Amino acid sequence: MKKLLLAVVVLSLGACTTFDRTNPTMRREIKDVNYEARKDDSAPRKRIMVLPFLDAGDKRPQELRDQARSAFITDLNRTGEVIALDSRELKVDLAKNIQNGQYKLQDIAKEAQALGVNTVLEGKIIDIRIKRKADNVGVVRHLTTAFEVVAQVRVVTGRAGREVFNTIKTVTVEEQGVRVGERVETDKFLANNPDMITVIVKDAFLDFTPQVLASLDKVIWEGRIAAINGDRIYLNVGRVSGIQVGDLLKVTEDGDDIYDPESGGHIGRVPGRLKGTLEVISYFGNDGAIAVIHSGSGFRENDRVELY
Repeated sequence: MKKLLLAVVVLSLGACTTFDRTNPTMRREIKDVNYEARKDDSAPRKRIMVLPFLDAGDKRPQELRDQARSAFITDLNRTGEVIALDSRELKVDLAKNIQNGQYKLQDIAKEAQALGVNTVLEGKIIDIRIKRKADNVGVVRHLTTAFEVVAQVRVVTGRAGREVFNTIKTVTVEEQGVRVGERVETDKFLANNPDMITVIVKDAFLDFTPQVLASLDKVIWEGRIAAINGDRIYLNVGRVSGIQVGDLLKVTEDGDDIYDPESGGHIGRVPGRLKGTLEVISYFGNDGAIAVIHSGSGFRENDRVELY
C-alpha cells in the first residue's frame, strides 16, 4: 500500500512541516463558499489578480503551469476571504513585462489597479527534481522515490506596487514501494508521469494559500468610482466584494507618485485629497454597488473609495 508523506520546507522561514495527505481535516477539504454580505466586524474582500505562472525550465509543458494556477485561484476563492481573478481582462502584453525571469510586477500592478485589483500575484516553478533510494542491489529492489518541487510566489499591492509577500518553498513527496530496478532521468520520468507531477506541482502552490491570505492584512481595501449618472454614483465593488447597503465610504483622489531624486526609483504614492463620503443604497451587475452623496462634492470617475 502506497503511503504519501508531504513535507514542506519554507526557505524564507527555515521551518519544516509534515502533512498526512489522508487526513480529512486538511485544507483541501474546504467546501465551496457562497458569497454573502460580510459580517459587521469583517472587512470587504480584497481582489487579487493571479498572473500566468512562470517556469525557470523551458522543457516542461505549459499545461502543467496552467493547471496549477487554475487550482490555486480556486483554492483562494474557496476561502471566502478574497476574490482571486484571472488576468485575461488585463490589457497588458505580459510577455513584454518579464525581466530576469520575473514579471515587472510594479508596472503590471499599475494597470491592474484600474480594474479594482488590490494586489497582483506571481507564481513560478523554479525546479522539479527526482531522487531514488534503494535498500538492496538486484533486479527487484525496495525503492523510496522522492519528488521535489521548488516554487516561488510574490505579491505586490496594486496602488503602490509595494511587495508584501515573497517566499520560496520546497515541497517533497516520498513514495515507498517495490519497483523493478531501473535508472530513470528526471525529464523522461516527468514526460511519462504527467498526472503525478501535476498533482505535486499543485500541492506546492496550494500550500501558499494561508500565507498569501495573511500577507493581505498589510493591504488596505479599496474600490473605485466606475461611473456617475446624476445623483447616482456607480462603484466597481458590490455584494460579492462584501459591501453592504448602508455602508459609508470615504472618497479620495489619487495621490502623487514620489520618486527618489538620486536613483529615480519609485518610493510610493502619497494619500490623495479627501473629497467626502458616499452611502451605499443598492447593488447592480455582478459585483457593483450604487451610492449617493452623503457629504462633500467634486467626485469623479476612478476616485478611490474606502470604508469610512
